[in-house]
Amino acid sequence: MISFKLSARYFASTISFAVLLLAIVFCAAADPIPKGWQASNMKAIGYSDLDGRGGAFKMAIRQVKGRWYLYMGHEWHRGWTIIDVTDATNPKFVKFVEGPDNTNTIQMEFHDNLMITALQRKQPNWGGDPNRPNEEGALIWDISDPVNWKLLSHWKTGSTGVHRIGYPGGKYANLSAAAPGYSGRILLFLDVSDPANPKEAGRWWMPGQKEGEQPRVSDSFHGPAIIGEDGKTAYVGYGGSVVILNIEDISKPKLIGRLQVSPPFGGIPTHDVLPIPGKNLLFVHGEATGGGDEPNDKPACERAITTAAMVDIKDPAKPYLVSVLPRPEPPKGAPYADFCDKGGRFGPHNTNLEYHLPDVQKQGDMIYLTYFNAGLRIYDIKNPRAPKEVAWFVPPAPVKRHGPLPYDKLVSQTEDVLVDTRGNIYITDKNWGIFILRYTGPEQPPKK
Repeated sequence: MISFKLSARYFASTISFAVLLLAIVFCAAADPIPKGWQASNMKAIGYSDLDGRGGAFKMAIRQVKGRWYLYMGHEWHRGWTIIDVTDATNPKFVKFVEGPDNTNTIQMEFHDNLMITALQRKQPNWGGDPNRPNEEGALIWDISDPVNWKLLSHWKTGSTGVHRIGYPGGKYANLSAAAPGYSGRILLFLDVSDPANPKEAGRWWMPGQKEGEQPRVSDSFHGPAIIGEDGKTAYVGYGGSVVILNIEDISKPKLIGRLQVSPPFGGIPTHDVLPIPGKNLLFVHGEATGGGDEPNDKPACERAITTAAMVDIKDPAKPYLVSVLPRPEPPKGAPYADFCDKGGRFGPHNTNLEYHLPDVQKQGDMIYLTYFNAGLRIYDIKNPRAPKEVAWFVPPAPVKRHGPLPYDKLVSQTEDVLVDTRGNIYITDKNWGIFILRYTGPEQPPKK
């Protein structure tokens, strides 16, 4: 009896020590959150340096058997990273899937177990070498196993490749694709119902892009197209315009309405068009340029203002601008009077577009917008005629350069944002890993 009690006590103490040891190891696995970030109504709760690979870019997330996997492309490292964010305060590197050399691998999109990743010729100012071979087009993967993907096919454009992809599930993906015989990129629909043998289903371009069409235009499709809830409408940022298309016949998309927003916004192309579900509204924004994009580039202050605005689409044939989002202001005590004096790019870039995914927060009255050197900004659009900024987060200056941009100064350049149904906000940066944030302000969106 005494022997049993001693053995039990020894066993219990051994188990307790093992649990403690595992807890210490588990806690030690977390990358420390870099110091120096600034925020209003937001806080940093987690960080990952992505196994030393900075410059993460586009993101997507999925929950499989109780575990949460964050997928992301990279600007400077060719390939894709998988991070386990089941515990958002302790994100864990899982795997790096290597991509082709001398090729941009910054974009991915998935629905259910089908993932599509974009391949594009890497431009010289991003470290690309025009004298070396590259890949282009789109890779299609089976991700039934969330960690060990199976490559099903490689579809090619026959040109420089694919910039962005939209895939809300079903038969068709849409691509921002270069195509022989066209200037810039066009909207191309890809039939992926047989993912081992994808094939083009339709295309749309701005008149003047195709060789022989007059007058010639410099418009290009950035992508992706967002497909409306009716499945018959596509909302597109195309050149300097908001474009609304009827896609009932996917082989022959038809123009419904178009609103030119740039100029007056300096001729800067429209980056994304985001429909607000349940409302006759779109959010539209451009992508800031300049500010260290090239050696000896003009500073951001010498570039035109970039679009960030609300558009009324009650009559989709006649969309019109209803408001412009407020311009971010530097934190108190900042050593610059305006973000455009900070260095790098200043202006909008990406928003939370992945809300077709079941594990991504649905679009409501909050707009999450990355703003390059101004970090992440959150806007309340309950009154679309008077949007207001309600929160912001600015990462600290990077301590290590992972890629050539920005050329002028090593400052934070917040790239993409994704918000999961648990309320965790993920942002990427050109020379950081991922920051995981929480909104702490009023009227927090409901969690799933």
